[in-house]
Amino acid sequence: MKREAVTPPEAPAATAVRRRRRWWRYLAGLLVLAVLLVVGGRLAWSWLTPFDERAIDRSQPVLLQSIHDLSRFEAATGNYQVVVDLEKDAPFLPDGIKGTRTLFVGAGNVDAYVDLGALGKDAVTVSADRTEVTVRLPRAQLEKTNLDNKRSYVFAQQRGLLDRVQDFLSSSPSGQQDLYVLAEKKIAEAALNSDLRARADANTRQMLEGLMKSLGFTKVTIKFTGEP
Repeated sequence: MKREAVTPPEAPAATAVRRRRRWWRYLAGLLVLAVLLVVGGRLAWSWLTPFDERAIDRSQPVLLQSIHDLSRFEAATGNYQVVVDLEKDAPFLPDGIKGTRTLFVGAGNVDAYVDLGALGKDAVTVSADRTEVTVRLPRAQLEKTNLDNKRSYVFAQQRGLLDRVQDFLSSSPSGQQDLYVLAEKKIAEAALNSDLRARADANTRQMLEGLMKSLGFTKVTIKFTGEP
């Protein structure tokens, strides 16, 4: 008579280990599936959303209007920053109803230059033995303020209820032109009251002295307008 082999029953500990491994596999699969669903959903939303915006540059080619020859020496530049606090209000209405207050950070530079193109015929005097030279120059002037748009920004802004409604309904909301103009004005005033022009005169003097000495002159005199 043939006997059948009897498989011994599996130990409870081994069964628990196998069940635990099975659950871990299920959990890992669910996590992977969840990640795939989230990533796929975000990609699909970015492709199909009707509210997504994209920038299209339809600008016309740049038109060159004119070219000017410059005969000036850029001798110094000053970098400035100003905080503009501009408030606009109505005389008989509270600020919460009508009025704005804007804090604007304006950053830019002002260049100082000496116009060499305005020199007259007697601006340069050379001695008979060509060892001495005297150069007469105009004082340094200041360029227009060059405001840096990348470093200039609105720091804070408060608007009344009527101003918010007006900006919402208007096809051309109030811009920031007044802030830029005021920042340029304040920076120009600061440059005018600084020693920027004196620094430009000194740099121009140093540059010309070195240039003339390299040409063989042993004595170089630089005089600016108003100097004896």
